[in-house]
Amino acid sequence: MLWIKSFHILFVASWFAGLFYLPRIFVNLAQVENCHSDEYIRLLAMAHRLYRFMTILAVPAVVLGLWLWWYYGIGQNAIWMHVKLTAVVTILIYHFYCSHILKQFQRLQNLKSHVWFRWFNEFPVLMMLLVIIMVVVKPF
Repeated sequence: MLWIKSFHILFVASWFAGLFYLPRIFVNLAQVENCHSDEYIRLLAMAHRLYRFMTILAVPAVVLGLWLWWYYGIGQNAIWMHVKLTAVVTILIYHFYCSHILKQFQRLQNLKSHVWFRWFNEFPVLMMLLVIIMVVVKPF
């Protein structure tokens, strides 16, 4: 079980690195004035590659987490686990919403400002904090 936990933590941390950085690229994309410039094209390519990579990392993070929950029974029937799972589902929705935003940038249809993306960038930090508190402190 400790091996599974270790790899789960590794993949979650790696996935979140992408969740922290992709919206920063969105901030930079929103600030580029010429959508046909080399800078815009380079940032778009970076965002696309990062999204693909972080999606690959999300799969084992979720699978290993479910394995720990179902096979080992970690947190079953505990309120803290239900809060954590709700946060994980919310993070997955955020992840897929990033795909939607990326497609808007690719179609040159982004209407949001760099300030909006700066605030959007803070959401995964709050979700990670919530998950860590649920897992470590188990307040419920």
